[in-house]
Amino acid sequence: MSAIDDLPPLRDVIKQHALSARKSLGQNFLLDLNLTARIARAAGPLEDATIIEVGPGPGGLTRALLALGAKRVIAVERDPRAIDALDQISRRYPGRLEIVSGDATTFDPRPLLGGARAKIVANLPYNIATPLLIDWLSIEPWPPWYDMMVLMFQREVAERIVAREDDEAYGRLAVLANWRATTKILFDISPAAFVPQPKVISSVVRLVPRAAPEPCDRRALEQVAAAAFGQRRKMLRQSLKSLGADPARLAAAAHVDPTRRAETVPVSGFVAMARELTDIRSTKC
Repeated sequence: MSAIDDLPPLRDVIKQHALSARKSLGQNFLLDLNLTARIARAAGPLEDATIIEVGPGPGGLTRALLALGAKRVIAVERDPRAIDALDQISRRYPGRLEIVSGDATTFDPRPLLGGARAKIVANLPYNIATPLLIDWLSIEPWPPWYDMMVLMFQREVAERIVAREDDEAYGRLAVLANWRATTKILFDISPAAFVPQPKVISSVVRLVPRAAPEPCDRRALEQVAAAAFGQRRKMLRQSLKSLGADPARLAAAAHVDPTRRAETVPVSGFVAMARELTDIRSTKC
């Protein structure tokens, strides 16, 4: 008997379906069902929720989400070996688990949601975690189709997501994430909880979309952040030259001195510079 249901222990599931983790798929299976339940609870309440899960593997988090009452779980799995294991969970929870065999980087859940909102809850494969997050944060129009993300990352990536100005990890990802969402690291998970054990600590991060982020063009914001952090050791008056606009004017719009460096500028400053850049470009047209 497992900690959360009457399905076989995950080690037995992995053995039964020959689900050895593959590095090429970024797989590290979390086998502690108490920890998967903790992740699921972080996305609660679940009773009326539709959950999008990416990379369920043998289904530890899937089982926790369903056992804790998720109304519907849409599990997107690229590894065909895992489908039979997930089918076993589907039979245990009839009508509540929908298995999508495919690549999460090209998967659009909206046709399956029928206009309803969802939550994204996942132990993301390490090799696609950051690109997926950027895609979800770049959805247009905003607000997006999800109302919460509870995601697992390598600790280093998690720190980059939640960083604020003057933090060592502050950069382009933090600007995008904290412009469009509130972010928080909830807890860490030891490498010993995974099979195979990764070489790094993992962290569970919660992101809640802001209903109305400070207004600016997302592409302009990304361009300003890319220019500023692309030469992060240089002052803004130098690093922003690549944008084709007067760096001093952009810095003035953010009420910051052009001799400052990117890591000292808050998200609101980057938003102000992005708006100014858009205005400059529109007057040139």
